[in-house]
Amino acid sequence: MSQALPSEPRFYELSDLLTAYAYTGFTFTDTAETPGPGLASYLRIAAHDPARAATAVQQIDELLSIGLFSEEIADDVENIPHIRPPMGSSVEDCLRITREHLQRFLQDPSRVPQINPQNAWEWNERFPELSQFLGAYLHRNYSEFYASPDHAIDEYVTEAAPEDRAQAAQEITELLTMVASDQELHTATTALGLDLLPPDETSLRQWLELIRRRITAA
Repeated sequence: MSQALPSEPRFYELSDLLTAYAYTGFTFTDTAETPGPGLASYLRIAAHDPARAATAVQQIDELLSIGLFSEEIADDVENIPHIRPPMGSSVEDCLRITREHLQRFLQDPSRVPQINPQNAWEWNERFPELSQFLGAYLHRNYSEFYASPDHAIDEYVTEAAPEDRAQAAQEITELLTMVASDQELHTATTALGLDLLPPDETSLRQWLELIRRRITAA
């Protein structure tokens, strides 16, 4: 008899939302008028998939209706990032402000200013397949598994599903279009898990273009 797959965490989207706060200081800094850096980061990602924000609202409502300190959800709450409220506020107060911003966003997702990702969480959410590829195959310890970076890339081409390779190639195209400076490209690819230097006499941008061609030619 096959074993049942583990169920998704109860507050999975709220956990993702709070992870954005964790990457920007572990503190709620939203005001009633303006989202802070963590929430702004999440909203830029949710602009590509507004259903995520709707799910986050539902999960905030569920958590608040049950009670943050209820024994019923103690284990679930323990597994989500713990973000500090400002002096004089509670976590529940902060989540209500977050919820209001999410509701406003859902009324018109196009109002969110689209700027390049501002932290590692946002880069990885924006380019999930590229993050999987670079972090799993072209990391610092690649030599424990592969004879060379080329070998690692070949393994990805062999092991990845065609649709995943196509998505990774598309994300490389988007990344190269989005990022103009070499410094920001280095910041982005490091956040996405790349921890190797390009081959001699090849720039990072050129190397990514070569990689894109290799994974699309398979």
